[in-house]
Amino acid sequence: MVRYIDIHPENPQQRAVDQAVGVLTDGGLIAYPTDSGYALGAQIGNADALDRIRAIRRLDDKHHFTLVCKDFAQLGHFVHVDNAVFRAVKAATPGPYTFILPGTREVPRRLLQAKKKTVGVRIPDHAIVQALLATLGEPILTTSLILPGETEAMTEAWRIADELDGRIDAVVEAGVEVVAEPTTVVDLSEGYAEVVRVGAGDPAPFEA
Repeated sequence: MVRYIDIHPENPQQRAVDQAVGVLTDGGLIAYPTDSGYALGAQIGNADALDRIRAIRRLDDKHHFTLVCKDFAQLGHFVHVDNAVFRAVKAATPGPYTFILPGTREVPRRLLQAKKKTVGVRIPDHAIVQALLATLGEPILTTSLILPGETEAMTEAWRIADELDGRIDAVVEAGVEVVAEPTTVVDLSEGYAEVVRVGAGDPAPFEA
């Protein structure tokens, strides 16, 4: 049975945050709210959770997983950010953007996009996510919780628990409405910006 963990949306209680992070460090898979809907989250090196995510979402090796990072300094450990894109990325974070960049050696090969060896990274402006990241001490391996056949991320904890019972270990309940507003995705892997998807983030800074 899926475990519920209630975390206050504005002032996350450390005890509850510790419970959610404990599920991650014990090898579990969680559903947690972000500024773009619910997401599936696991520790970076958790191969079993990665397989579970692929099965839930029916993903192939072309999919870009995302590392949700606490801040720009942490982001820089996991992707290469050259001078050409440094200022633009830094100015847009934290915020509703996902950036596709070449991964460093810190990223397990299984997480990298098969051909380009790239990975998505983002820094959400979201109190619960920031609390989880501060306690975990590393990025959370993440993908939006979009079920096969659907186009938007799930937004209700009870429905997630019902749909994914037996396939995830815990769901974080924030007690407020979660909006399924996707991030703007910008591919910077070739040294220039290509807006792959327009979402909540203003694409103008990345459009030539």
